[in-house]
Amino acid sequence: MSRPAAALIAALAAFAPTGAAAEPSGTGAYAGAFAGLGRADNRIVDLEGFANWGRPGWTVAYRKSGPVAGALAGAEFDLGGVSLRVEADAAAGRLEADSNRLDPEGLDETARTSYRWLASLRGAVAHSFGPVTAFAGGGPAAARIRSSVSDIDFAADRPPRFDPDDSFRDRGTKLGWTAGLGVETALTEGWTLRLEGSWFDFGRSVHRVNHSGDGRCGPDGPRRPCRYEIRNRLGMLRLAVIRRFGP
Repeated sequence: MSRPAAALIAALAAFAPTGAAAEPSGTGAYAGAFAGLGRADNRIVDLEGFANWGRPGWTVAYRKSGPVAGALAGAEFDLGGVSLRVEADAAAGRLEADSNRLDPEGLDETARTSYRWLASLRGAVAHSFGPVTAFAGGGPAAARIRSSVSDIDFAADRPPRFDPDDSFRDRGTKLGWTAGLGVETALTEGWTLRLEGSWFDFGRSVHRVNHSGDGRCGPDGPRRPCRYEIRNRLGMLRLAVIRRFGP
C-alpha cells in the first residue's frame, strides 16, 4: 500500500468511534452531501502563433482553486466477496481560472475558463481494512463550461476597447471522464464519513479568433481565422457525510 493511502486510512481510523463496525461499508442504497475544494487546471495552446508571433504551439497554463459542494447517491453490492458500487453525484460552485499571458509582451489577451457545475456516474471497488474502507473507481462525467479569450486594443488616440474580431466566447455542456479514490469510516450506525480525491478531464476544444482574416496566423502565415486549443481539467478533494439505508 502506498504511503499516501496508508496516511488517509490512518487519519480516518482516528475518527472511528470505539466499537465501530469492522466493515463500515455495507450492501444497499446510500445518499449524502459533500463539500470541498476544486482546482481548475486549464491550458490554452496558440496553435498557429497568432497571439505570440513566431511561436506556434505557445502554451499557457492557468489554474485556480475554489469551494465546491454537492450531493451523491448510490448503491453497494456484494458480488462473491467483492464490494462493488454504482454512484451518481453532482457538484456546484464557481471554479474560474484566467491568465493574461497568451500574449506575453502586450498582456492584452486574457484566456478564462469557468466551471458552473459538475456531474458524474461512477463505478467503484471497495475493500475494508479494519474500521476503514478504501475504494477506487471512475466513469463518465459532464460539466457546464464557459471558455473565452478577450482581446483589448490599445491606441494613443482613444481609450482601450474590446476587440470582438480577435476574441471568442463559448459555453456548453462538455462530456469527459473522472477517476478517483478515497477512504471512509463509520461514524455511528448508518452514518459514514468519507474523504475522497477525484480527477476530471473534459478533453480538448478548438476555437477561432481573427474572424475577419485581416491578420496573419504567425509571422509568415496565411490571412485567415486562427486556431486556439483549450484543454479543460480539474481536481477535487471533498469530505462527505453519508447515510446508509442497507441492512
